[in-house]
Amino acid sequence: MKNNEQKPDFLFDKINYTFLFIGIVVIALGFILMCGGGSDNPKVFNESELFSFRRIRLAPTTVLIGFGITIYAIFKKSKSSN
Repeated sequence: MKNNEQKPDFLFDKINYTFLFIGIVVIALGFILMCGGGSDNPKVFNESELFSFRRIRLAPTTVLIGFGITIYAIFKKSKSSN
């Protein structure tokens, strides 16, 4: 074993990758919350199901929070760099 072997340098620290993963999961959850609202019968329009609180307010807010977490993960400074 050589003494002068260097560890590979990663762009981010482990905490950055953790926040990045959490942000991606929150974004995916927001898009999952937007799904659905269809009807089996194409002649029936259910406005209350399509324009529900979950699809109009909760899901987009969840996606934006996920984007915020992801941006935070990218801009968070590592402790090793000064």
